[in-house]
Amino acid sequence: MDSAHEFDREKIREGVKLILEGVGEDPGREGLINTPDRVARMYEELFSGMSELSSEVLDTVFHEDYDEVVLLKDIEFSSVCEHHLMPFTGKAHVAYLPDGKIVGLSKLARAVEHFARRPQVQERLTAQIADLISKTLEPKGVAVVLEATHTCMTMRGVKKPGSVMTTSAMRGLIRENLATRNEVLGLIFGKVK
Repeated sequence: MDSAHEFDREKIREGVKLILEGVGEDPGREGLINTPDRVARMYEELFSGMSELSSEVLDTVFHEDYDEVVLLKDIEFSSVCEHHLMPFTGKAHVAYLPDGKIVGLSKLARAVEHFARRPQVQERLTAQIADLISKTLEPKGVAVVLEATHTCMTMRGVKKPGSVMTTSAMRGLIRENLATRNEVLGLIFGKVK
C-alpha cells in the first residue's frame, strides 16, 4: 500500500500521439499539437495519489478520550476507472469509532483523495480507505461507504445514465455489531431513530 511513483511525461505524450493517430487524427494539427502535453499534465494530476506515500496521509494523530462515532459525510471525489480510463465521481462517507486516537477531519478527506487519485475500481478504493484508517488509528471500528456514477457505464457500453454504484467496507465493531452498523448507516443516510 505504501509506495510512491515517478511520472514519465514523455511516455504519456507518445501514447497520446499514438491514440490520436489510431483514431485517424493528425497530432500535428493546430488544435492537437499541444494535446499530448496537456494530457500528460492532466494524468499527473489525476493520478497524483501514486506519487504520495500512504503512510503520510494520516500523519497527524491526536490522543483523545472519545469513543462515539466520528463521521465525515459527503466527501466529493473523482477517480479514474482502470478498465477504460474513464472517470467516476461521487461521494464518500467515512466513519470510525475511536480507541484513544483521532485525526483532523481534513485528513479523512485526504485519505479519500489519496486513493481516488490513481487508476481504480470502486471496490478497492473503498477497502483501501478503510484499511488505512484501521491501520493508522487502530479504532474500534471503521465504515467507508462510496456512492459513485461511472462514465464507463453511462457514456459507453450499456449507457445507463443516472445509475449509482454503492460499495461499503466495514471493519471491527461496525462490521461485527449490528446495532453499531445500523447506527452508522443511519447517520450516513439520515435514518437514525
